[in-house]
Parts: sequence; structure tokens; C-alpha cells
Amino acid sequence: MNIQQIVSAMTPQVYERLSQAVETGKWPDGQVLSESQRETSMQAVMLYQATVLKSDEHMTIGADGDIVQKSKQALRQSFKGDIARFKVDDL
Repeated sequence: MNIQQIVSAMTPQVYERLSQAVETGKWPDGQVLSESQRETSMQAVMLYQATVLKSDEHMTIGADGDIVQKSKQALRQSFKGDIARFKVDDL
């Protein structure tokens, strides 16, 4: 089985677990990822983003294999209305 077959067989739940493990460096049970596990998981996450999700979110892998980078203006536009603002006294 090649990597493309593995990625296409991944469920969204597996993708989320791998993505979280890469971000935190730990599996959901708290066990630390080895360096090779982290590298392999990161490759699987990147391939899934590029081939299955085809996401245009900032700092993800696009369908062309390049990192999606948005300008500040585009990021502001995508976050418009979603940013919560608090005063120091409110906390």
C-alpha cells in the first residue's frame, strides 16, 4: 500500500487525531511522539490537506502542494466579525 492509498483511506477523525498529535507532540493518551512518528504524521497531515481537504485556509497545504499564505487584508476579511474583543476590566 503506498502513501496515496493510505491518505485516501484516512477518515476525518484520523486526520484530526494526527493533526493534533503533530501540533502538541503527544498522542491523545498523553504519550509523546517519537521524532519519526512526528515526521510521518506530519507528512500524512500535509498530504491529506492537499489531496482530500483542498483547503484554502491560511498556512495549510493547497491542492498544488504549496503552502497557502494569505495577505493581512485577506486574513482580516476572513476573520471579520469572528474576533472577540475584551477590556482588561472584563477579565
